[in-house]
Amino acid sequence: MSDRRAAFAEAAESLVGTPFRFRGRDPHSGLDCIGLVITALQRIGSGSPPVPPYAMRQRDFAPMLTAATAAGFESVHDVVRPGDLLLLRAGPAQPHLAIADRGGGVIHAHAGLGRVVITPPPCPSPIERHWRLRED
Repeated sequence: MSDRRAAFAEAAESLVGTPFRFRGRDPHSGLDCIGLVITALQRIGSGSPPVPPYAMRQRDFAPMLTAATAAGFESVHDVVRPGDLLLLRAGPAQPHLAIADRGGGVIHAHAGLGRVVITPPPCPSPIERHWRLRED
């Protein structure tokens, strides 16, 4: 695993316990799943990617595909590795981002539990898309 990907996984793990807040971008007041990804990227020195408008429930996740690429991720069809970004299908109209942790689970902002958590394997929802940070 690259240093950058390891750092991304570690940065996400450091946010476990942060309060959940829909559209939250500040770890002190709360993060949602997109805020978790943005904050972890910022902590490893990456810029903030543009975030398309989104709702708590939506069927169309195509804008997220473009945002992931703009943030420095590339689509992969491989085994999930620490630091990989996953688009999960939490419900019929509920896409959800998670970051693979170093123990085989996923780090994500859990609205029901009200905080960022690590969910141990297996992955709690079907994986719709899978990205990995580029090496550049």
